[in-house]
Amino acid sequence: MPQVPASRGKGRVLVTGGEGFTGRYLLPELRGRGYTVIDHSETVCDLRDLSAVRAFVNAAQPEFVIHLAAISFVAHGSPADMYDVNTIGTSNLLDALETANADLSKVILASTSQVYGSSDAVNLDEDSLCRPVSHYACSKLAMEHIAATHRDRLPIVITRPFNYTGPGQPSHFLVPKIVDHFVRGETSIGLGNLDVIRDFSDVKTVVDAYCRLLEAPVKGQTLNICSGVGRSLQSVIDEISQHMGRSMQVVVRPEFVRASEIPRLVGSNERLVNVIGKLLHADFASTLRSMIEARRTGDLTSYGFSQTTN
Repeated sequence: MPQVPASRGKGRVLVTGGEGFTGRYLLPELRGRGYTVIDHSETVCDLRDLSAVRAFVNAAQPEFVIHLAAISFVAHGSPADMYDVNTIGTSNLLDALETANADLSKVILASTSQVYGSSDAVNLDEDSLCRPVSHYACSKLAMEHIAATHRDRLPIVITRPFNYTGPGQPSHFLVPKIVDHFVRGETSIGLGNLDVIRDFSDVKTVVDAYCRLLEAPVKGQTLNICSGVGRSLQSVIDEISQHMGRSMQVVVRPEFVRASEIPRLVGSNERLVNVIGKLLHADFASTLRSMIEARRTGDLTSYGFSQTTN
């Protein structure tokens, strides 16, 4: 077990998934706001190993938890891995937090907007029916149901982030894939349905929401993190094309068109705004420009992305 630093400032925050895209922004932001960060990714503790998780949490004694660790790529090849990590791993963490008797102020669990599936709603709120259409979404909804059994004993808040992006996001995700193709000077790209509409935010908006939720007087709720604005994939391509000053041929590839594709996934952030106030504004065109610039220069640190999580 790692030597856990003494609490100072605003308290100790245990972050799982700190080595991931969101964590690389979240960890330095938490430290900058005065929290002591316990980075689970620096250990060899496997969330699927209940005894190891119990030992780790008992040693860490966190005051806050932000649980990001997950297999988040919808097209990941192994459904079993998704359930092992996303569902069983979270169950183990919650069990460990209970048995450790830590003095917890907040446990934030990252779910996903994908749990909603297809809906006729223009803007989905947290009371919308959940009809997941992928193993990723099902594993996260199962996680939410397991978390509900702990809500009378742990100060849990579940978040459902909609799509978000920014410099440093791996290129197997959609927006950075498009940016990479443009910056590399490719003349064509293979994609799926260009008419799908998604609610895109900047990663910094999501990170800011997590940080503010730590201090917000809320528990036992489920909250969307989203912009409330729908954008088609085609409009994202057009925005990047305009900035780059050139177009690129888009080839619709059958293998990228899912039979269960969600045509529209746009959320309502009203409940979150009522809890933490107005969200950090990031114009999505600026987000795309920053991604292009970072891809050109290789400089991610200027955007607040930590090259290492130490």
